[in-house]
Amino acid sequence: MTYEDMKKTLWTAANQLRGSVSAAEYKYPVLGLVFLKYVSDLFAAQEDVIRHRLADPQSDLFIEELEIREESADYFVEDKTFYESDNVFWIPKEAQFNTLLAKATDPALPQMLDKAMKLIEDENPSLKGVLYREFSRLALEPGKLGELMNTLARLKFNPEDHGSKDVFGEVYEYFLGQFAMSEGQRAGEFYTPKSVVNMLVEILAPFKGKIYDPACGSGGMFVQSMKFKESHQKTLKKTGDLAVYGQEMMAQTRRLCLMNLAVHGLEGDLGSTYGSTFTNDQHKTLRADYILANPPFNISNWDGDKLTDDPRWSFGIPPAGNANYAWLQHMWNRLSNKGRAGIVLANGSMSSNTSNEGVIRKNMIEGDAVDCMVALPGQLFSNTQIPACLWFLSKDKKAGANGSIDRTGQVLFIDARHAASSRISRTQIEFTGDDLNQIAMLYHRWRGTEFSDGEEYQDIPGLVFSASLDDIKKHDYVLTPGRYVGAAEVEDDGEPFSDKMTRLTAQLSKQFKESDRLEAEIKTNLAGLGYAL
Repeated sequence: MTYEDMKKTLWTAANQLRGSVSAAEYKYPVLGLVFLKYVSDLFAAQEDVIRHRLADPQSDLFIEELEIREESADYFVEDKTFYESDNVFWIPKEAQFNTLLAKATDPALPQMLDKAMKLIEDENPSLKGVLYREFSRLALEPGKLGELMNTLARLKFNPEDHGSKDVFGEVYEYFLGQFAMSEGQRAGEFYTPKSVVNMLVEILAPFKGKIYDPACGSGGMFVQSMKFKESHQKTLKKTGDLAVYGQEMMAQTRRLCLMNLAVHGLEGDLGSTYGSTFTNDQHKTLRADYILANPPFNISNWDGDKLTDDPRWSFGIPPAGNANYAWLQHMWNRLSNKGRAGIVLANGSMSSNTSNEGVIRKNMIEGDAVDCMVALPGQLFSNTQIPACLWFLSKDKKAGANGSIDRTGQVLFIDARHAASSRISRTQIEFTGDDLNQIAMLYHRWRGTEFSDGEEYQDIPGLVFSASLDDIKKHDYVLTPGRYVGAAEVEDDGEPFSDKMTRLTAQLSKQFKESDRLEAEIKTNLAGLGYAL
């Protein structure tokens, strides 16, 4: 069984056990138990790590005498500090996955799980208020939780065998994606498709500084940003560090995000509570170097009528009936003086002229706030068919910190509507790694960043165009990439059009005649068999 097969098998088995419980409710206990399996396995593996250090002559803990070493090992493996020093969560014996698995048929298992999660939170302050503790309220049939634990017991996380953190992270993200597909429209509250996140990350290239997501969902933007940073550290031969800041409207989704961060060994400031970024902003003084966000599209119930005098509206008061331009301006005002933002929004945001949106967009363009626009293909999202685009904003487009080429007064337009080459289901497609690299490289060449391949930027008809402010004025400040990139060039085969038309017409006439001949032959054969058409 391949690793991908394992994930699919686990998901299928876990999903079959939910019965009549909705995916929206079921995802929290499932992800909670996957997390419990992971931290329990790593806790058990840490005991072997401690014993190995005592026996390793190169280790600071090395003890030469075998008898003393064994006595010390028995003592050290019960010492919490030897776990915390390696960022391993301390899991009390009665809260460990295998301890609870042995009681899988006990009718009191749900209550035991709630107690176990509370014990883990008490022992690990960073998990306080994060873990799922409502197993006893879950409307599952008796015995289903035990079956679910037996299914998830097939997961094995051993840091000696593989990068268990990455493996767990992939399982966690895979399950999030599968729940998103099951939940449909509601999934937008917590999940952005991985390939969309990666498109933002590859273009924005977060590497060092503060990163912020004001609608952070389950934390996918943070996780992929960290993976980008780690993958490029060796290439660039320098280190980077990202401080995570976020906010989430939904309490349960905020917990998913905190758990996701913990899984990946990340610490994040998600504010003191959940709540609306507009009316209960948790980071008013933050000035971020990178902002990545997929805020809810076209929301009308964002209390805009109560915020008409808000200082965040640098380019104009956003309409109370649509928060798109409120999101754009909120993020603009949370950027540092060299900061950049990448934001997923509905396509209508690029051209709408209703309720002051056209004026705000014009002011943003003339204020040189817009860096790049990317049109996305349809069917990227499992939860909505609304066409989407990416906005990239920049506080500094001069040559310097964000690139070696001065792009003041210019906007890059990329039409990526036909760039996703992988189909993952009948209703959903995604970008491959090569797709993402090709699109992102257009931006890095244009900007002259350290992530560029060194080739000179060039406009490509049908794909990418670098527009001046005058170009955009001619299109009435509409930012739809298709208006600027034009049609793709058709390769010239050297044959004059009139000659080609004559040749193709003759070929078509010949094919029609052959079709007529074959039809007559089929009718004759059928007549010989006693059938007639």
